Amino acid sequence: MSDAPDMFDRIERALDGLRPYISSHKGSVEVIDFDTASGLLLVRLGGTCKGCAASTVTLKQGIETRLRTAVPEVRVVEAV
Repeated sequence: MSDAPDMFDRIERALDGLRPYISSHKGSVEVIDFDTASGLLLVRLGGTCKGCAASTVTLKQGIETRLRTAVPEVRVVEAV
């Protein structure tokens, strides 16, 4: 298993591929924490994503799908 710094780097690189799209809608995404035992990644959505009705779709179909493919250790993504 990868060490924590490498894991966070892989997560950030995967998110970097989504950030231009999220930014184009004046939103942002920030990694808060990752639990390696459960595969739960906590993120904070900011900008217009915060409170947006479509943010759940962005989170699950965009962010979670991309991360589960790029970083298989990530199983679930939740916003805090």
